[in-house]
Amino acid sequence: MKLQELLVPLRFQYKECQANPTVTSLEMDSRNVKEGTVFICIKGYTVDGHDYAQQAERKGAVAVIAERPLSVSIPVIIVPDTKRAMAKLACHFYGYPTEKLHLIGVTGTNGKTTVTHLIEKIMQDDHKKTGLIGTMYTKVGSTQYETKNTTPESLPLQQLFNEMVVEQVDVALMEVSSHALHLGRVRGCDFNVAVFTNLSPDHLDYHGTMESYLYAKGLLFSQLGNTFSNKVAVLNADDPASTELARLTTVDVVKYGVREEADIVANNIKISPSGTTFDLTAFGESESVSLKLIGMFSVYNALAAIAAAYVSGVSLASIKASLEQVEGVAGRFETVDEGQDFTVIVDYAHTSDSLENVLKTVKEFATKRIFAIVGCGGDRDRTKRPVMARIACEEADRAIFTSDNPRSEDPKQIIHDMTEGVSDGRYEVVMDRAEAIKQAINEAEKDDIIVIAGKGHETYQILGNQTIHFDDREVARQAILEKKLS
Repeated sequence: MKLQELLVPLRFQYKECQANPTVTSLEMDSRNVKEGTVFICIKGYTVDGHDYAQQAERKGAVAVIAERPLSVSIPVIIVPDTKRAMAKLACHFYGYPTEKLHLIGVTGTNGKTTVTHLIEKIMQDDHKKTGLIGTMYTKVGSTQYETKNTTPESLPLQQLFNEMVVEQVDVALMEVSSHALHLGRVRGCDFNVAVFTNLSPDHLDYHGTMESYLYAKGLLFSQLGNTFSNKVAVLNADDPASTELARLTTVDVVKYGVREEADIVANNIKISPSGTTFDLTAFGESESVSLKLIGMFSVYNALAAIAAAYVSGVSLASIKASLEQVEGVAGRFETVDEGQDFTVIVDYAHTSDSLENVLKTVKEFATKRIFAIVGCGGDRDRTKRPVMARIACEEADRAIFTSDNPRSEDPKQIIHDMTEGVSDGRYEVVMDRAEAIKQAINEAEKDDIIVIAGKGHETYQILGNQTIHFDDREVARQAILEKKLS
């Protein structure tokens, strides 16, 4: 592609540029620049891409997109906002790949990972090739990559979508975070279906207020298109935030729920230690569903996936058959079983709402004590810390507060913030997370249940500027085996 052709989407945003070299790639990281690259200068939290323009030129860049003049001999295209420009250029350079995919975006405080994986299973069983972008990893067909952000920046995101088109993916599934929406990472993405799971306090360190947090989520629904498109907004009828989201979108709205009136409804819900059953009604069709997943939150996740798949053309019978085969999602209410006579559950619950949901679900089938091992991440929303601590003490028989990913914060300060939410001292502090897990397992007796909350599928712990290998499941499994040998 020639530079002048690349710049067409920016026609009102930059001063005239006469140069017209051939462009072979776009990059926002100067380390990846090669001959023929257009380098886009992005201001990050710690580095500014403008400082690397000369390095990009030396490596073969043919032009630079920037917000200010630069001392380079190649053309500098100055725009008001390089992030906005990057999204436009990436979509144009890669031929608007999302228009060639059936793109389903899932947003909400909790449940995004589970819902996308449930939809993935349904679509694969319906003979669709899938791509998935989310918290745990990115997949294009059967090829899996590590992920840095739940939702990547616009340039790598469009590169991924382009790869999906090349690999003939039919359905792309994406977890869409509030940060990504607010930062414009999904600008230019042509979503066919947008799904809302729920809204509860989280990321208030970034958004400031719940109103701003909801506004960020609403951006996904406001960009769906016009009233006459085939786009669909799938909303949780039981969450009050859905009322505002319905106002923000101009496309058809399909609602799912349990309590409020909805298009897709679960009735006669029965939850047991082995799974969950309910009667499903969708636009007049009915099915009895038997899930291996446990808890009311699993019902809502299933309903969200059912709605997204149904409006995407999959039959209710096929959806039911797929969901009933799902064993679970890594780090989401995942049991660690080494033949012990007590239960260990690892869950990603890292918000007050998700922790409460998990512990209340456990209480429904617990016959003995419930242990809750809980920590809160550093450099993240401090307001949820005392709330999570209070919930752990109220819903569990034994609350153990420990370290999560403290990052640059003092772990003791994080624990102090947590304990401000507990007045009666019904907790114990074990700063070392591995020791906290081992202590709970060593104390556990027959039929007790231990919930290890916060990290779920994660295989690392961030301590200061160091990232070490740490997997709650591995630590728990080792502790169980050691206990059986003692």
